[in-house]
Amino acid sequence: MRLPVNFSLKFSTLLTKTSLNPGYAGIFLFKTMASIFTKIINREIPAQIIAEDDRHIAFLDIMPLVKGHVLVVPKKEVNYIFDMEPGELADLHLFAQKVAKAMDKTIKCTRIGVAVIGLEVPHVHIHLVPLRTMDDINFTRPKLKLSAEELAEVAEVIRGGF
Repeated sequence: MRLPVNFSLKFSTLLTKTSLNPGYAGIFLFKTMASIFTKIINREIPAQIIAEDDRHIAFLDIMPLVKGHVLVVPKKEVNYIFDMEPGELADLHLFAQKVAKAMDKTIKCTRIGVAVIGLEVPHVHIHLVPLRTMDDINFTRPKLKLSAEELAEVAEVIRGGF
């Protein structure tokens, strides 16, 4: 039995025959693997966290376009930003605004650029990028490779803006 292409559930669904009963098509629900962002939220992997509340987290991108590049992420895993509930989407942007204002106070830049790409990690995230030129938000250029110490220093500076 095949599911229609547009069939979806909150959890991934697998329709299969079991080896014990080849004639039985059983539905098995399983949670998809946690995104790398969920692992950061759960403190399973380290990150330079800039700000956090009960529904959102902001941390430095470990492969930034420029120093101070921050990712703002909802704690609830959602793959596509426009699948978020309207209130959740608005709250995410309000949280991002708080982070951007702290960045504006502490990082020498013309303004904070905003981008939502959504192709690299299947978990909604907003890029906040300190801009000096238009090229600072060019995602096709090589990323910076900052040391753990450099990332920690930048994070501390931004946290000072709250």
